[in-house]
Amino acid sequence: MKTNPSKSSPPRRSKTQVVVTDATGHRAAVAPLPEPKAPRLHPTRILVPVDFSTASGKAIAYADAFASTFGAAITLLHVVEPIVLPSEFGYVPAPSPEEEIKHLDAIKTRLQKVAAGLDSAKGSGVEVRVGRPWQEITAAVTELGVDLLVITTHGRTGIKHVLMGSVAEKIVRHAACPVLVVRPEEKDFVG
Repeated sequence: MKTNPSKSSPPRRSKTQVVVTDATGHRAAVAPLPEPKAPRLHPTRILVPVDFSTASGKAIAYADAFASTFGAAITLLHVVEPIVLPSEFGYVPAPSPEEEIKHLDAIKTRLQKVAAGLDSAKGSGVEVRVGRPWQEITAAVTELGVDLLVITTHGRTGIKHVLMGSVAEKIVRHAACPVLVVRPEEKDFVG
């Protein structure tokens, strides 16, 4: 049989197959394996708001586990809320710009130490912002292109929740990405 060099057959695709044999070792059936699907959850950028409490430490542990599993980058964010005193307290001198910069630098240094201790430290970053926490966190989600937000709640209930509101609740309602809320008293699946 002659083959025509100008008309070559397409290369065969090698597919992984499952071969089922009977008790004697003879082939009973052959079936191709299905093509693996891309994972449904695959975050690439994870944001963790940090207030340096033990509860936020738990959120960092969850985010670190996700980042290590998926090869994602973590950004640790601390929001400094401006202090506004009512006029009943009289005149309180505002901190100088130099003092504010020192304060923000100290927070950034503290965040960098936390980030350096992460298993996924290679892809981590830190950010310090000034403003209302829930607004700055939801803005950071959009600006940084975050795929997953891992936050903590302090579990306030009753009158404390009513009077103070819930930052976590506002974030969940306004964030432009999935939010994992970690509660301090819940059972851990990260360890």
